[in-house]
Parts: sequence; C-alpha cells; structure tokens
Amino acid sequence: MSGDGFSNGPPPGARPDWTIDQGWETYSRAEHDVWITLYERQADLLHGRACDAFLRGLDALDLHRTGIPDFNRINEELQRLTGWSVVAVPGLVPDDVFFDHLANRRFPAGQFIRKPDQLDYLQEPDIFHDVFGHVPMLTDPVFADYMQAYGRGGQRALGLGRLANLARLYWYTVEFGLMNTPAGLRIYGAGIVSSRTESLFALDDPSPNRLGFDLERVMRTNYRIDDFQQVYFVIDSIQTLQEVTLRDFGAVYERLAGASDIGVAEILPGDTVITRGTQAYAKAGGRLATASAD
Repeated sequence: MSGDGFSNGPPPGARPDWTIDQGWETYSRAEHDVWITLYERQADLLHGRACDAFLRGLDALDLHRTGIPDFNRINEELQRLTGWSVVAVPGLVPDDVFFDHLANRRFPAGQFIRKPDQLDYLQEPDIFHDVFGHVPMLTDPVFADYMQAYGRGGQRALGLGRLANLARLYWYTVEFGLMNTPAGLRIYGAGIVSSRTESLFALDDPSPNRLGFDLERVMRTNYRIDDFQQVYFVIDSIQTLQEVTLRDFGAVYERLAGASDIGVAEILPGDTVITRGTQAYAKAGGRLATASAD
C-alpha cells in the first residue's frame, strides 16, 4: 500500500517511519461488527477457493475472535512463525517507506475499517484488506521471504527508475495472484481474498484471461485499479514464484527498457493459456457502481 506525492513528510501524529499506534481500544462495537461480518462471509466463501497457505495462516493467527485484531496479539504469533510483524500506518505511504518496511519484515497496514455501507467497495485499502487479505500469507516461510525480497528489490528499482515494472509484479502476485494446485486453481492474492465478488469472478467467470506466470511478461503488462482484472497470472507454487523472482533484475530491466507495454486483454503467441477469456464483462462496461475492488 504505497503511494506518491508525500513531500511534506508524515502527517501529524505519525512517526518518521510513518507508523502510528493502532489504538485498538478505540474501535467501536459497530466497527468490530463490520470486521466480523466481512470475516464470516469471506471465510465461508474461501474454503475450496483460497490456497492452503492462506487458509493455514488464517487459522494460525485466529483473525476472527470478537472483531478487529489487536496487532500486538497477532504479532506474537507472526514473529514466532516467520519473524514478520504488522505496523499501523495512517493510510497510503511513500514508496521508499513502504519498501523499507517490507525489507525489514514489517507489513504496513491501514488502521481504519470501512463503513457498514461500504462492505463491497472501498477505494483505499482498509484494515480488513490489509490484515485479512495480506497477513495470513506472511505466516508461510517461503512467501514471507518473497515479500522481504520484494521490499529490497523495490529499493533498488526506485534508484534505477524501474518502479513501474516492479509494481506490476506486486499487482499480479501479491494482490491478484492465482495458483495452480492439484485440486485446481486457487487464490493467494490479497486483493481477491478480501473481496467477495472478485473471489467469485477470479475463479468462476469466463471473462478474464488466466495465463501462466512469466516474469518479464508480467512486468510488461498493464493493470487496472478500478474494476475486476481482465487477466490473472497463475503460478505453480509459492516456491516456484520465489525461485523465478529471487534474482538480480538488472538484466531484466535492461531488456524491459526497450520493450512495449502489453494491454490487459492481450494474449501473446508465447503465453501459456490456462483460460482464454471472453472479455465479455469488460466489453459490457464493467461494474463500477457495484464494485468490490479491495
């Protein structure tokens, strides 16, 4: 959850690293009830849809309980499992701050939760997206290492002017990634698992393309932030994702400097096509009024 245009520094009340106190004791009963509503409907839906690592993480952290999780509590288990922790931030943070947190095994999470009338659509990521969507995967040692490596890679990409390419990798893996398993396609991306409607769309709808993951292909592919995805990239395992991406991207960036971007609906001759989508949903104009683009 990074952003640009933060030249004035952290907002009032935030530390130099943009962290703030979660203030768990200040959440209202209504806010806790929103979490419980969101949790219960997603947890029920995701069995048979989310990957095993996500479901194991959800159980390990016990994110249901009586409402919004206390970061102090979940960090005890997260630290024990993979050495990660969750830190509260006031919203979007600068890219360099975001990468520094990841590189040091800290995941920045929004402190606020959506309103009861925003259950299915919210522009800015809230605590449900950040904690329910992202944190369970951080209990998996391989994925936890991948996220730290991404943070370090982000620091380098900033210096090389290749952030756009690296951002696409994050989008199509951490946020909207699918996994091929013996039981079929499963979700691991936080933007999908935290959204009821995209959890259904990503696996069941005939509209989107579902393509085998290829690093340079992903880094060249545009994405949209205002609607369901028109393409999802599918990895074979978390281990495979780590092996493919844990490298020096210098040569990759050099090749990408002379390569054109790829449109979200395009299928190239060399693509591994798992599902050739109809793109019917996008052609019909999408669903902004009823969106769920966590």
